[in-house]
Amino acid sequence: MKTTRIAYCSQEITGTGNEFMLFPAGEFRAIDGRPAECKSWVMNAALAQRLIAQAKARNVDYVTDYEHQTLRAKENGQPAPASGWFHDLEWREGVGLFAVNVTWTAAAAAMIAGQEYRYISPVFTYDKHGNVTGLLHAALTNTPALDDMEAVLLAAASLLMSAPTEEAPMDDDLLERLQWLLNLPVGSTIADIIAQLDKIKSQLGTAAAGFSLETYLQKSTDSIAALSQRIDALSKQAPTVDLSQYVPVSVLNETVDDLREQIAALSSQQQGGELETLITAALSDGRIVGKGMESWLRDLGKTNPAAAKSYLDTAKPIAALTQMQTTTTTIRREPDSEDAPSNLDADVLAVCSQFSSFGVDPAKVSLEADKLGKPQGA
Repeated sequence: MKTTRIAYCSQEITGTGNEFMLFPAGEFRAIDGRPAECKSWVMNAALAQRLIAQAKARNVDYVTDYEHQTLRAKENGQPAPASGWFHDLEWREGVGLFAVNVTWTAAAAAMIAGQEYRYISPVFTYDKHGNVTGLLHAALTNTPALDDMEAVLLAAASLLMSAPTEEAPMDDDLLERLQWLLNLPVGSTIADIIAQLDKIKSQLGTAAAGFSLETYLQKSTDSIAALSQRIDALSKQAPTVDLSQYVPVSVLNETVDDLREQIAALSSQQQGGELETLITAALSDGRIVGKGMESWLRDLGKTNPAAAKSYLDTAKPIAALTQMQTTTTTIRREPDSEDAPSNLDADVLAVCSQFSSFGVDPAKVSLEADKLGKPQGA
């Protein structure tokens, strides 16, 4: 339950101007030792702004009377004339909260000027931490710690409860709970809380009329609990897999290896078949002469099919091996010297040219042929 704490303190009036200090900045106490339930009263910029907002929201001015007679009138039946009026409050950093644009009555101004009254005593509310939360009114006084001030405070409390235009400060505990519930920072004001609630209301739209926060939170809690239980159940449930629908990895790997071997074998077989076709054609057109060259090409095709094909593509056919031989006899001219090459016919030169890449010199072949063609003893 909200506990309303009411107190008064005194500040000396300086001059007869239109302003005076209500509360000093920082922590302060009364000369009679109050407050008793907390370390001290507190006034700072944030608290001052709250009081300034309350003042702006008022439709009537704050009254300044004499010796708190406004609160005593019901008890003593005496009139409670005002000594002045004010509406505007102003915070001065490091100094305090001031009432500004104060209007004094002529009598009060004269008494202040004559130092018949020297102090201003505001009546205010505060929370359990000593933070000033509201301003009720003020009074001119010369005795800040009156013996019967307790009766004055009771009267002030009665006035506070019966004044519908006064905005009662929100309970601190309730304020903290609303800040936590709405995920607002600790220093959020009542205005911030109202704005956040309005935002939530607008998001709810047409459902806002029948919306129950308690029901909503309970449903959310139940949903979270059900989801947590479902997750726990799934995490504990052993997975069931139909192995008939899947191939073991080992079998799959073995199959892949077999396929690779088959592909390699087919590729080798295809290349071997192509090379065999090329060799057969080369034997027919004279690009391959003799079993030795044929065997060499077959061995080369096994290790390097591309090289064997390249050789067959560039080899030239030997015309003597593919054309009909004539009966024409060519008389060979004797060489001018024993070492000079003889004139070889075209067929011999063609055969020799096929082996030029292996170091066979047609000139030497010609010399050897001439020697073989000479009679013995010549």
